[in-house]
Amino acid sequence: MISKKFASSATSAKAVKIAAALVVAGVLAACQDSNGLRSARAYQPIPADTLALIQSKGSSKNAPILIRTYKKESELEIWKQTADGSYVHLKTYPMCRWSGQLGPKKREGDRQVPEGFYSITPAQMNPNSNYYLSFNVGYPNAYDRSKGYTGSMIMVHGDCSSAGCFSMTDEQIAEIYAIAREAFAGGQQAIQMQSMPFRMSPENLAKHRVDPNMPFWKEIKEGYDQFEVSKREPRVAVCNGRYTFGSASMNGPGCAPVQDSEVSALVAERRRDQDAKVAELVASGVKPVKVVYSDGGQNPQFAHVTMVSRPEALAAGPVEIDLDDKGKPAPRTAVAKVTPAATQPAATSAQPAATAVARSTAQPVAPAVPTATAFAPATPPVAVPATATASDKPFYQRWMGIADVLKADEAAPAAAPTAADTTASTPAVTPVVAPPSRPAARSSLRQQPAQQHPQQNSKVVDPRQKTSSLPGIITGAHEPLPSGVLSFAR
Repeated sequence: MISKKFASSATSAKAVKIAAALVVAGVLAACQDSNGLRSARAYQPIPADTLALIQSKGSSKNAPILIRTYKKESELEIWKQTADGSYVHLKTYPMCRWSGQLGPKKREGDRQVPEGFYSITPAQMNPNSNYYLSFNVGYPNAYDRSKGYTGSMIMVHGDCSSAGCFSMTDEQIAEIYAIAREAFAGGQQAIQMQSMPFRMSPENLAKHRVDPNMPFWKEIKEGYDQFEVSKREPRVAVCNGRYTFGSASMNGPGCAPVQDSEVSALVAERRRDQDAKVAELVASGVKPVKVVYSDGGQNPQFAHVTMVSRPEALAAGPVEIDLDDKGKPAPRTAVAKVTPAATQPAATSAQPAATAVARSTAQPVAPAVPTATAFAPATPPVAVPATATASDKPFYQRWMGIADVLKADEAAPAAAPTAADTTASTPAVTPVVAPPSRPAARSSLRQQPAQQHPQQNSKVVDPRQKTSSLPGIITGAHEPLPSGVLSFAR
């Protein structure tokens, strides 16, 4: 009897542990690996058109691949190895979402997307991700650990949601996952992923030349350049807390890879050419800048996608801040002023209050003097004489009598103001002419002019974000009203 009770208790305890483990696995399966049953999503075939493209490039579905990502351009590239060992560009996927700023990831929770060289193995593939499909990029790598950087579970996944990950659409990650799966099936042991802040062009190097991250970016550019000139996967090592790259073998002195002399010469030539172009750009007046994001970005092709993480951050858009040669903000030489004659609200992500100010065209008046502001299409201002009868009426009667006032204005032109009108004890109506073309009266703060953020015009607030689309109330600002409607300031 005792043994039966003991067995029953042990069985119950085991069942409780299994249930608890399943609960924990369900909680942690969002952007990370889980040990549940494999999803059928992970076995979707490579699309037929992509297979045809692979064959046209002189490669095969089981040939090794290499991944390159660019945060500023919001793009992910897949390269395929050919029979001679070199890589050819296969496809560029526009990135649906990434978070943080340009620069490496340094600590847990900083929302940064890592930068550097990473390795993806079959064990890092996650067929059961809550973000459709995913694979771990391998952060932190040996370089990150040598710097004391913290964080984990940085993925490439679907669902257009990022908190430090590379987020794609579900359709994109299904194809990328399938291409990687077939490469592993063909014998590839690890996929190299080169994560860059931007394409290492002379233009980007000139604009970001005083960025504090530039020494690190030049460090990883060495491996970037080796791949550019050779189209072969660079060998990566970390020596004394620095990236080192080789093209021959890993058996060099100390921990440094062996350099191929021909590749080294091509890299040196490329560097000289780029340095000369950077110098020309600087001499032509290209200013150093710092690009500041509200929280990462996305490729403009996904401006229509509404179900993304933190849509309000995307709506703000990146801001370029001009710097001096010491990396400090340069004096602003051209500042857009908000004036009543502006045809569009001068709104930027760095100046949200300017939008509200642009909506107010009423001239400053003494607080105790009630005034009326009339918004009408581009017509000459018409002075409306104030009468004791109108001003003596209670506020609600004047409000309810708006229709009568409008009809009277339409029936006959207003008389020119007389000396008696200007000296009357009652306050006069102050006419203000509205701009020729105004946005709708209740347009959202996130609706930017098309010429400023064309990719944001169709952005809709994600209902999951609990974010109001109405503008905030700012003291002294008034919403523009339709033509012919009076608004009484108090």
